[in-house]
Amino acid sequence: MPSSVPPFAELLARCTRSALHLEMRDHYGVAAEADDFRTWLETGQRDTDPRSEDWAPWVSLISGAVARGVTVRRARIVSEPVSDYIRYEHASTAVNLHAGEEVRWLPRHRAADLALPGADFWLFDEQIVRWGFFSGDGALVGHEMSEAPAAAKLCGDAFAAVWGRAVPHDQYRIR
Repeated sequence: MPSSVPPFAELLARCTRSALHLEMRDHYGVAAEADDFRTWLETGQRDTDPRSEDWAPWVSLISGAVARGVTVRRARIVSEPVSDYIRYEHASTAVNLHAGEEVRWLPRHRAADLALPGADFWLFDEQIVRWGFFSGDGALVGHEMSEAPAAAKLCGDAFAAVWGRAVPHDQYRIR
């Protein structure tokens, strides 16, 4: 999937009000995480140091946006019992919170009656959608961007509905 979508950091740098991220998969096969995920499966140990080489760039990016007044929210729709990958994500979400993100979790059965887009997305300032497309095994296939008002409204409404039902990270218990 060829893409001329600006990098995430560039889109976030242009953002002035809000950056909303909806994740709807139970597994992501992100190549950069493969070794860390394997280690976590074998040992239960996960890097949660916001100053670590792996986390510092993300923490800097998000905390910089938050310092400029951008609200950064992430909602995850998850099947229960959760997959190993979701356990892995949950184990490091404290770093997202440290960076300034707000994170909530919504069990999939509580999302059954919501109208949701067909792909994960970031929505910047209620106007720009950055879709994320993944293969069946969770590998990133590519991104597309849309500034179509209907796409932004769909994503904004979906995110608001999920956020309203979702459980804040500090209250969500893995099942």
